[in-house]
Amino acid sequence: MSVSFGGVTLRHGLMLAPMAGATDLSFRELCRLHGAEYTVTEMISAKALVLEQGSRRTKVHRTAQLATVTQVEAPTAIQIFGHEPTVMAEAARLLASGEYAGAVSTALPVAIDINMGCPVPKIVNNGEGSALMKQPDVAVAIVRAVKAAVKLPVTVKLRAGWDSEHRNAPELAQRLEDAGADLLCVHGRTRQQFYEPSSDNRIIRAVKTAVSIPVIGNGDLCCAADVTRMIEETGCDGVMIGRGALGNPFVFREVCAALEHRPYTPPTMHERMDTALAHACDMIARKGERIALAEVRKHMAWYCRGVRGAAAVRNALMRAESLAAIREALQGLLEIDL
Repeated sequence: MSVSFGGVTLRHGLMLAPMAGATDLSFRELCRLHGAEYTVTEMISAKALVLEQGSRRTKVHRTAQLATVTQVEAPTAIQIFGHEPTVMAEAARLLASGEYAGAVSTALPVAIDINMGCPVPKIVNNGEGSALMKQPDVAVAIVRAVKAAVKLPVTVKLRAGWDSEHRNAPELAQRLEDAGADLLCVHGRTRQQFYEPSSDNRIIRAVKTAVSIPVIGNGDLCCAADVTRMIEETGCDGVMIGRGALGNPFVFREVCAALEHRPYTPPTMHERMDTALAHACDMIARKGERIALAEVRKHMAWYCRGVRGAAAVRNALMRAESLAAIREALQGLLEIDL
């Protein structure tokens, strides 16, 4: 299995899904180190970026910072969200060029990804994210405008549909392909379902059958068995792993081994905790301890899932007010494992 679109070729099509508040630069680089072949930034508001660039009073370009791409994580796509074609196109143009205030990237993006899948109310209520599944004409106009604004591949992440009565991903996929989309990633749930119940591989297969561009499968991928099942059931060209990678960047090594028919050795407890601590250190080094700690605590709790004695350690992690406290809590988990 391999994926090619634009000038990008991925040997196995193993991608890290964009997740707001989770897939920051530190986590993307870490997943790349462990076998992810492609990363996508957290979603970036096109309108916020454009307004920020036009403001003379803005001194700290927070939206621009979210678009940082490095050589370590590359190849990387920058994901944008919005509902106004002209604004989306302008944001895409800026991001593709790398020439905007606040840009600190060491690599340019290889694609612009358009979010049509986010189910969060504050996004949906503004007609953005998965709300675009209800507005196919707007969705098509956005893809067409972005495609005209950049020379990079334009990709789209979408859901099965808005609700059980409107599972329109195959029909919309055809229109998005006609508008210029180079690749589609399909999550097998409707917006109404959020993340429950199980993702439906049948809708991913239906999209794959409907279009000629690459289709990436997404939803409920937590291990190699999940990935091989999705590939068999959908015929997808690649996979995008999201929640299954949280606290487990090693999942990409596992999947790669399975696809290459090689044996896989899971990480030891020491390797898991060393990776967790290195992850925490990198986040704090980039963002500062005060800002990073809230996000660090979440990640550390994910690393502890399924580990004996994790409940007590998780409580300690949630109360941690410093990197030293996090290090002490993780060391406690190692001592329980002895």
